[in-house]
Amino acid sequence: MLMQLKKSSDLSLQVLMFIAHLGPGQRTTAAAVAEALGASKAHVAKVVSTLASLQYLDSAKGRGGGIALMPDALDRSLGALIRQLEQGEVVDCQACALSGACGLRGHLARAQEAFFASLDGVKIAEVV
Repeated sequence: MLMQLKKSSDLSLQVLMFIAHLGPGQRTTAAAVAEALGASKAHVAKVVSTLASLQYLDSAKGRGGGIALMPDALDRSLGALIRQLEQGEVVDCQACALSGACGLRGHLARAQEAFFASLDGVKIAEVV
């Protein structure tokens, strides 16, 4: 089975990695990150907002503002972050005519959790 991250989750990891490479306490802008990663400014802004709400990034507007890593961001679990970003199930069973008689959903949910669990012991700092 292919475990594939959502585009926004992938971009979230890229944003964290890019900002981490700037160095401790260094601030940048979402526009600068978007340009460096070749991503749309709107998509990066949305990802930055999500990462700030999850306390991975500090985001401030105005003079002296910008975005920077929270002090503990790199010490946090990669699995926990991906679990927060990848909410929902692997498959959408809502519209499936077989959902009442299908045993696949539970197996896929366990596989998804095993994927997340395999990353729980990995700190974000290990992939930067």
